[in-house]
Amino acid sequence: MFLPEGSRDEMGSVVNKRFHVMEVFRKVVSTRGYQQIATPLLEYATTFTNEHVGMKLQEMMKWFNANGDIEVLRPDWTIAIARALSTQPQEPQKYAYQGSVFKLNTPGVEFHQIGIEMIHIPDLMGESESLLMAQTFLKQLGVGSCIIELGHTDIYESLAQELSLSTVAAENLRQAMHDKKKDEVYQIAKANGTIETAEELAALVDAFGSIEIIAEYEQRWENRKDLLEILQHIKQLVAILQQSGSEDILVDLGRVKNQPYYSGMMFRGFLPSSGVVCFSGGRYDRLYEQFGNSVSAVGLAFDVDVLVDQVQDSEQKETICIIASPETIAYSEQLRSEFPDAIVDVQSEPINREKYDKVLEIVNRNGKNEVVEK
Repeated sequence: MFLPEGSRDEMGSVVNKRFHVMEVFRKVVSTRGYQQIATPLLEYATTFTNEHVGMKLQEMMKWFNANGDIEVLRPDWTIAIARALSTQPQEPQKYAYQGSVFKLNTPGVEFHQIGIEMIHIPDLMGESESLLMAQTFLKQLGVGSCIIELGHTDIYESLAQELSLSTVAAENLRQAMHDKKKDEVYQIAKANGTIETAEELAALVDAFGSIEIIAEYEQRWENRKDLLEILQHIKQLVAILQQSGSEDILVDLGRVKNQPYYSGMMFRGFLPSSGVVCFSGGRYDRLYEQFGNSVSAVGLAFDVDVLVDQVQDSEQKETICIIASPETIAYSEQLRSEFPDAIVDVQSEPINREKYDKVLEIVNRNGKNEVVEK
C-alpha cells in the first residue's frame, strides 16, 4: 500500500512528457551517429567504489547477495558504460543511453537521465560534439538554447598540488572552493603552503564570468606554461561553439570536479529562464585505467526531470468516445480509422462526458450498425 521513502508513482502528463523528451533525444542522437547502449540495473559495488572512481558506498542503494558480495542499483551511467566498453575495440565510438540512476544523498531516490559517452575521439572534437549535440537537442525539444559553462579540473588541481595537505585538509579546501568561500580557501591554503599560493587559490574563487576573463588570466599566468595551455584549449573550444552559433558561454576557472573521475574539461548547461542545471559532463580519460586501458573519453548527461518541467503539453487532439456493446466492439475498431488525428476511446458508456469533445454511439438497427452522435 505504501512506498519506500523517496520513491513515487507517476502518471498522466508527466509520464507523457518524459517519453517525449526521450524520444526527441533518441532521434537527435541517431542522426548524429550514436549507437544505443544499456547496462544492467544491478552492478557490483566495487565498480563504483574503487580508487579510480571514488564514489561513496553509503550514498548507494545496496545489499549483500547470496555470495556475500555487495550489489548496488546503478548509481552512475558513465562508470557502468566504461565497464561495458573496456573490452571493445580501440576505435572511435559514440554511444547514447537513457534510464535511471539511484542515489541516497539527494532528495528522491530514482533519477531519470539521458546522455552520451564517446571514447577514442580527439579531445576538442569530442568536447565540441558533446556541447553542440546538447544545443541541438534542447532546440528541437523546444526548450531553446542554454547557457554553457566551461571549466577545467587541472587548474585547481595544479595549484592545490603546491600545498602540503592532509586528506581532511584537501577535502575541506576542495569543498570551500566549490562553495566559493574565498576567506576559507585562503586560510586553509595559507596554513598548508605559501602566502603566494594561498592568494592565487583565493583569487581563483572569483575567476568566473564571461569569456573575457581568459585574457585576464593569460596575463596573470604568463609564466605558467601548464595553465596557459589549459586556457588555450578553453579558447579553442569557445571559438568552435561561437562559430556554431552558441552565444551564451561562461567560464569558471576555479571550478572543482563534481565527480571524482573527471580529468580535464568540464561543462554544464543552465536554463536561462531559471538558472537550473539541465546537463553536466566532461572528460574522464583516467577512468579507464581501472580496466588497464588508456582511453580518451568524454560525455554528458541531461537531467530528464528538469527538462520535463520545461516541456509544454503538446497540442490537444480531439477526444472521441465511442459507445459500443459486445456485439459492436469489432465495428468500433473499424470506426477508429475515420478519426486518424483524434484520440478515440471505446467504452460501454461514457464515464465522464466532460472529458470528451464528441460522444458517438453505435446502434444496431435492423441488423445494420449506425453511428449516432450523443
